[in-house]
Amino acid sequence: MDGSISLLKEKNLLLEGFLKESMRSYKTLFDCNQDAIFALDLNGYFVSVNPACEKMTGYSSTELAKKTFQSIVPVAALERVFNQFHQAIGGQVRNYDSKIIHKNGQTIELNITNAPISVNDEIVGIYGVAKDITEIKRKSQKNRENSEIHSLLINNSLDVIARTDLEGRYLYISPASLPILGYPPEELIGVSCYDLVHKDDLEKALIINSSAVNSQEMGLGAYRMRKKDGSFIWIEALCKPIFDQETNIAKETISIARDVTQRKITEDELKNREESYSHLVEHSPDAVIIAKQGEILYINDTGVKLFGASDKKELIGKVIVEFLHKECLEADTSQIEQIIDGNTIPFMEQKFNGVDGRVFEAEIKGIPTIYQKVPAMHLIIRDIEERKQTQKLLLESEKLTVAGQLAAGIAHEVRNPLTAIKGFLQLMGDKLEEEKTYFDIINSEINRIELILSELLTLAKPQDMKFVVKELKVIIEQVKTLIDPQAIIGNIQIHTNYDSDNLALRCDENQLKQVFINFLKNPIEAMTDGGIIKIDVKKHGSDKVKLLFTDQGCGIPENLLKRLGEPFLTTKESGTGLGLMISKQIVENHDGTFHIWSDSKGTIIEVILPIA
Repeated sequence: MDGSISLLKEKNLLLEGFLKESMRSYKTLFDCNQDAIFALDLNGYFVSVNPACEKMTGYSSTELAKKTFQSIVPVAALERVFNQFHQAIGGQVRNYDSKIIHKNGQTIELNITNAPISVNDEIVGIYGVAKDITEIKRKSQKNRENSEIHSLLINNSLDVIARTDLEGRYLYISPASLPILGYPPEELIGVSCYDLVHKDDLEKALIINSSAVNSQEMGLGAYRMRKKDGSFIWIEALCKPIFDQETNIAKETISIARDVTQRKITEDELKNREESYSHLVEHSPDAVIIAKQGEILYINDTGVKLFGASDKKELIGKVIVEFLHKECLEADTSQIEQIIDGNTIPFMEQKFNGVDGRVFEAEIKGIPTIYQKVPAMHLIIRDIEERKQTQKLLLESEKLTVAGQLAAGIAHEVRNPLTAIKGFLQLMGDKLEEEKTYFDIINSEINRIELILSELLTLAKPQDMKFVVKELKVIIEQVKTLIDPQAIIGNIQIHTNYDSDNLALRCDENQLKQVFINFLKNPIEAMTDGGIIKIDVKKHGSDKVKLLFTDQGCGIPENLLKRLGEPFLTTKESGTGLGLMISKQIVENHDGTFHIWSDSKGTIIEVILPIA
């Protein structure tokens, strides 16, 4: 035991002497080296340390002289350190990684080289050189983790990740190629991706890739690719060129592709639905307006036509209130304000002013909606003038039916007793010659009653119509010949003007004559001071003829003009008001139309009939 201690002391003295001798030659290298340099005796005690070693361990040289290298090594690393230490004592130079615990408790990663110190062919200690590799280890660990994460993401990504050369040949492709394209990665290496692109989308794919390379930016596009089973799917690909750092020339492309077939189908269906909806709205029989705060953002073709505009531009940007008729503005604008405020309202009737100056009645309804991602109002404006005209015609038809039923009842109830009265009156008249004047008056009034009854029966039960083709000019001339004597007596001239002589109608001649006689008798009776009645006949379009009966009478009061055609409405003292009503019915039975205009200068009756 004492011999071993003595031997150890002897070796330590040799070590110290060796170190002192070495320091004379290598002091600068020892002191200025950034790596930790230290000398250990055979028990592992620090014999000599440089400043870098003091800094690395946190201990001063004095503190380290009292410590062994093993004392600053974590327990987990002791076995490795002892093994390396003993191999160095055995004469080997050893390099290994280990850890030490800094004075402040921090663990430091080191790369250590141990070399034996030999004096007179006898190993007396160990040189150690330690490099701090903590940061290198940290970065290595980080890179390893990143690599593992990168590999994990690529290998488990639902998208296909690929590297291709500039010709499109796969250099690498992720495992997602199997579930998406049906190809395992090894089958696609060396294959051009463009061989899988649908021929109709090939040019698009080439342009996207070329554009990305030329602009040095990412390219994005969708196209069809063929699967292994021959079917096609839609993929969306994002590609990015990779450039050589020295030459700045693109060398390959990284791309990420995902299957968007279902999304594409959904988008196509949505697009088709939007197109169908747009088509329905654009060609809706009702005007459709999209407005925000009352300002028109969109209007369909029906709306343009309804407001009398030539183009949508005339209406877009305008406020809907601008087109409200003054009667509506003066009455109540609360409902329109509700529409502007975004509230749902049911259909309501309003009067509007068209761009062309026309005033029309329409129903308007407002429904909240979203237009171009902002809240707006969906307005439906329905033209009701035709409906109102139909209602008016139905009402007139109902009046006519009621009048006919009433006429039939009156004629039936009155004619029978009237026949008896007339018969007995004739008997009494033969016996009372001195009262003949009175009987003549009574008989005249009875004849008038019979005339009224005849007209009532005509209204109640029109005669069967027999349509044949007749020349219109012939009918008018025959009526003129019949009426001329009465006109001449009233100092009235009837002038006719024909644009065409060959206008034939398919008509009931006798009924048309009755109409024309009514249209001539009325002005003759109204023109007490004489004058001129004009009959103008001209073609109206390609398949109709227009007749205008113009007189110079006193006209029809405005309050009665709208009511013309009602039974028993007349301006004549002895009139029944039935003649005009019957005439209108006859014209309509001939698929014609009938209008009257009148003022203090006279009256114009317009009749339009189809040509045979």
